[in-house]
Amino acid sequence: MRQMMIYDFMETLRVTNQWLGASAHALGSYPATGLVANPMFQMIQAWGDVTERSFGRMITKPDWGIDTIVGEDGRDHVVSVTTEIERPFGDLVHFSVSGRKPQARRILLIAPMSGHYATLLRSTVVSLLPDADVWITDWHNARDIPVSAGKFDVDDYTLYVADFMRHLGSDINVIAVCQPAPLALAATAYLAETDPAAQPATLTLIGGPIDPDAAATDVTDFGRRVTMGQLEDMMIQRVGFKHAGVGRKVYPGLLQLTSFMSMNAETHARAFSEQILRTAKGQASDHDKHNKFYDEYLAVMDMPAEFYLSTVDRVFKSRDVARNVFTINGTPVDIGKVSDVAVKIVEGENDDISAPGQCLAALDLLTGLPDAKKAAHLEPGAGHYGIFAGRSWRNNIRPLVLDFIDANRRDAADMSDGAAQETSATQDTGASDTGMSDAGATDTNASDAATADTGSQKAASAQAASPAVSDGKTSAARKDSRKGARRSARGKGPTPV
Repeated sequence: MRQMMIYDFMETLRVTNQWLGASAHALGSYPATGLVANPMFQMIQAWGDVTERSFGRMITKPDWGIDTIVGEDGRDHVVSVTTEIERPFGDLVHFSVSGRKPQARRILLIAPMSGHYATLLRSTVVSLLPDADVWITDWHNARDIPVSAGKFDVDDYTLYVADFMRHLGSDINVIAVCQPAPLALAATAYLAETDPAAQPATLTLIGGPIDPDAAATDVTDFGRRVTMGQLEDMMIQRVGFKHAGVGRKVYPGLLQLTSFMSMNAETHARAFSEQILRTAKGQASDHDKHNKFYDEYLAVMDMPAEFYLSTVDRVFKSRDVARNVFTINGTPVDIGKVSDVAVKIVEGENDDISAPGQCLAALDLLTGLPDAKKAAHLEPGAGHYGIFAGRSWRNNIRPLVLDFIDANRRDAADMSDGAAQETSATQDTGASDTGMSDAGATDTNASDAATADTGSQKAASAQAASPAVSDGKTSAARKDSRKGARRSARGKGPTPV
């Protein structure tokens, strides 16, 4: 009951702040205030606008907002968002593009369940749609899931991912972004043992904590400092009475948002102060750069308590994936059994959430995979957000990922036999780019993330016409490169945020 009261109290605080913002807006916009030759009322109205919008977004699931893309014929094609598989805790969503031929590239994006909705990857989807058929995992807000639906921990998450892979077939190319990287790797290993013909053609892991100890960050340090009992006592609450999931234990999205923003509190405070001034001067709009970024960033969802706690315990504390002792419902999963899936690692040089080296550790676990099917790319100057959105992704990483998919494509004969055609995967060298930092980015970087939605569609089509080509290297060179990257990563201490 105490946990439920705290949950409802936090919701009451949010509603109160939203009401204060609405009241300030009403006061500042009252016609009589126009007779006062003082900017105070304009500032009050501006503060109210920004405050009401911000606290209102915290409980709103954003729309995908992808209406059309530009096809190879230069014409706009309508995009429809359809649900192919519906489950209690998450759906498999397909972006159908009307009026175009089926694409050779088929991509499954594994979205993180880390407090934000899958729409955080909107710009990633937009950049891929002109060149591929795209599916994505759309995880549900735990507060809206009845207790009768049961539990959802890392085992269930992994089985969901494995089922989605199996449904899409062995010619699917999986891209796991951040948090799901270790579980996507485990799901692939699970299929390698239980249903080898269902393994994906390629697996791209972007900035995920495969081995959190490979390079320390504030996130991994926090996981070491607190006990599981402390986490459960401080972070876990029960959903209040106004939601369908009443009584379900969750890690509230509002707590996660507080953690995100505290990592870059000064940056966020400055961004909102500047937005209030712009609003007072009449320079702000519903779809300006600030609002487009924060409308997405502030929209948070609750996570099932068992998923949050098991992630901290098994991925960060016990390092089950890193030590190759991960189990699914008690059954061991051997990552070394993966032998027919080309795997690519993407990391950001300035990633302060999953530092360089953490994701790269996956290649050492893939003992059954030939070096020709392993590849890694370290993006210079890119932060956590920049490796899957923004300029670094669009200009450098995206073309390399598409080239990797093409180089390891399975033809019809291979798929019917359940075997992959061996092709040479490449070790990539990327051009330096000023990528965005983590999701708590500066206003300048927030601008880049916001403009990605509107600019990526035509830019992606233009880039597809002349994609960057990866530089080929020998297996020995790849090994040396990986060792060098790991030495560099492990020599790096906690990155100040």
